[in-house]
Amino acid sequence: MVDSTSTAGRPDDRTASWFCPTCQVNVATPFCAQCGEEPLAPSELTWRGVVEKAAHALTSIDARTARSARTLLRHPGRLTLAWTEGVRKAYVAPFQLFLIANVLFFAIQWLTGENVFSSSLDSHLHGQDWSELAQTLVARRLEATRMSLDQYRPIFDRAVVLNAKSLILLMTFPFALLLPLVFLRERRPFMTHVTFSVHLYTFLLLVFGVALLAARANALLGFGGLETPRVDNVLSVVNLAAGAAYIHLAIGPVYGVTGARRIASTLVLAFAVAAIVLGYRFVLLLITLYAT
Repeated sequence: MVDSTSTAGRPDDRTASWFCPTCQVNVATPFCAQCGEEPLAPSELTWRGVVEKAAHALTSIDARTARSARTLLRHPGRLTLAWTEGVRKAYVAPFQLFLIANVLFFAIQWLTGENVFSSSLDSHLHGQDWSELAQTLVARRLEATRMSLDQYRPIFDRAVVLNAKSLILLMTFPFALLLPLVFLRERRPFMTHVTFSVHLYTFLLLVFGVALLAARANALLGFGGLETPRVDNVLSVVNLAAGAAYIHLAIGPVYGVTGARRIASTLVLAFAVAAIVLGYRFVLLLITLYAT
């Protein structure tokens, strides 16, 4: 027979009584019934414990996250449909999954040194469709701040990377506003459109991550990275095709469209995605320009 009074404070024995530091009460169960806290094992306060926790955090994948990612990639639209129908325990919330993909994408961007959204100041000035306008805006900004282009360039390039990370969710909103116009007859709740948009851009972030790895591989082989027009154009077409394929497969189960209308809706939405990505780059230019 276990003497609970003599084993109190021994967290390794999960049947013993222990003190919950959150609720400030004694607990005789493996987890605190009020807050879910569990007893702290002495080994968790050692260097070995810290290393084990860090290794677990870096290598373990939550089952719901893995299931959500697998469903997103293998069955476009099913995750959106499940979430809007109330099947939520098995999956990660749309915005949470988007943030995970966002972290993964920018980690790949940092590792490869390639950029999709955070175009450098030189790229805005000489390599974008709005370069002439950018040159005028930058000239006015330099005059107002009394800095030279060489002084301002590194300030802008650092800030635009941070802005691209923190504001990337903005792309989902115009697309979510477009969906009820394209599928006006279907009369879906607006949350369906938001969820569809978030899942689509989650998928696109994963596709862009693969594109960055491909661009880096091309650079290592001597063919150039995203700064090379041919590589940039090819990967842009591949990304657009992947987005169009996802949209085509997803709008069937989510919105119930078929036939010619499904194809037409896919084309409209695919080109809208491309326009929104370009618009996002331009918005980043304006935000970064007037915030630095």
